[in-house]
Formats: sequence, structure tokens, C-alpha cells
Amino acid sequence: MTAEKLSPEQTSTKLGILVGYDGSELAVRALEYGAAEAARRRIALTVVSAYTVPTMIYPNIASMPEHNELEAAHRGVEKTLTEAAEQLSAHPGPVSYRAQEGDAAGVLRDLSAHARTVVVGSRGRGGFMGRILGSVSTALPAHSHCPTIVIPGHHSDSNSVAVVVAVDGSEFGRMAMFSAAEVAASRGAALEIVSVLPSGDEWLYWYPELELSSEVTGRRRLELETALETEVATVTQQFTDLRVSATVPTGDPAEVLGEASRTAQLTVLGTRGRGAIRSAILGSTSRRVLHHAEGPVMVVPS
Repeated sequence: MTAEKLSPEQTSTKLGILVGYDGSELAVRALEYGAAEAARRRIALTVVSAYTVPTMIYPNIASMPEHNELEAAHRGVEKTLTEAAEQLSAHPGPVSYRAQEGDAAGVLRDLSAHARTVVVGSRGRGGFMGRILGSVSTALPAHSHCPTIVIPGHHSDSNSVAVVVAVDGSEFGRMAMFSAAEVAASRGAALEIVSVLPSGDEWLYWYPELELSSEVTGRRRLELETALETEVATVTQQFTDLRVSATVPTGDPAEVLGEASRTAQLTVLGTRGRGAIRSAILGSTSRRVLHHAEGPVMVVPS
């Protein structure tokens, strides 16, 4: 297998499920997940690995490396992609492999404009991830042109029959809801729509115009339950065979959704919602869920 650089002509085609791969353990999990998703949805699978060569200053000619470092980096990526191809030898659908020069997050962000979904591990060897929550898995969901699925380090396969999506009354939450419905329908899974009612001071932080009392809390819960009934009806009109339910749990939204990710097939979020810092590219709740999730999380861009 020979890795190719992506030409402008190639970017005009649909890349399908785009997987960022660097050979790390989590990248392997992301590759398996992306391959399964591509096969399930019967669309193309594209595996991309990025490489960069830092600018070096050599004091003299003798200290310069014997071989071109850029070419060496490209050969290393080709080897990594060959390993990916070996793991995908039994994949039933079309697969393409791309070696791209550039920053990994930037490469995936650009290619995401031509993909249906991007899949990455939460961290890796440094070329693709490399921090507690890697630079790519932190930056990409905020800037991607299509939904991004992040596979956590301590992910274990779930037997759940549901895809969970968080809504909060914002347009971003509604976009996430329809994306989650599409995924659930493709998997034959149920869809659980969750609208978290923050408890105590937390929900006053979101709704400072309200007073803290059991009466107000009950009224707010009823409002959320009524709004969710409307959302369930809207989804079932478009996805007639989809099993849809709705819940209004109480607690810290990030903690509730992080706990839900332990058992959900997939937890779906918008990039941002009704939080206090609404201008943030990636909302605080989405960021916290990504940091603490115990199952795959999909972030749907605005």
C-alpha cells in the first residue's frame, strides 16, 4: 500500500468516515470504531496520518542529517498507514489512505469539510494527540466541519441499545439531536433525549432570573418535560421506526452526561449551548464531558 497526498481533485470527493491514525493503541481503537461505522452506514472509509518536521538550525554542514528529514517523516507515515491497511484487510467497503504534511488537528479540520464523520482517539503518540486529553481531540471538535467522535482511553464496549443526546433548548442541542437520531437509526438503536436540570446554585448560574425554591424547580422541570415531548414528536415524525424516549435528570450536566457515557452506545453533544459563556467555540459542558467520558462521544458542530 502506498500512501498518497490529498490533491484538490481528491478533496472534491466524499471521504466518508475519516479516521485520524498514528499507530497508537487508542488510534487502533478509533480505526476499529470508524471501520465499523463505515461498514454499518455503507460509506467510504478514509484513514489519514499527518506529519511535520520542525525547523532546525544547524551550526555547520557536518551537523546536518544525511537524509532529508521531510522525506524520512513521510516514509514513517507510510509505514504507519501500511500497518493500518493490514488491520483493515477484512474491511468490506472501500478504504483510502492519506499521508498529509501538516499539523494533525489542522489536517483533520480541513479534510472534515469533505467527510461525514471524523473519528479520533482521545490521545496518542503526540503526532495526533499527546496530552491528558490530546490536542487533536480537544481542538478538532471545536473546529471540525462535520461531527467528531472521540474514543476515550478507558472505553469498554457497551451492551446498551441506546444512543444518548443532550439538549438544552439551544439550536446547537437541536442539531445534535437530529444527528443523534440519524446515527441511532443507522444502528437500529433507541434514542434517549436528555435535558439535564442543574441542581441548586448550578441552575441559578444558568438562569439567574429565577429564585431558588422547590416550586420554581418543579416548574422548571415541567417546562423541560413539556419541551422534550415536543422534541420527541418532531424526531419520530422524521424517523418513524426509531424508538425515542426522553428524561430530565437533575445534577451537574457534565457529570450526568459523563455518567451516561459509561453505558450509552454513543453520547452526542452540541459544540455549545445555553451556558454563561455562549460565545465559547467549544462549550464548557462539552469540554468537560470529553475529558471525563467513559464511552465514545460525538460532538456536532454548529
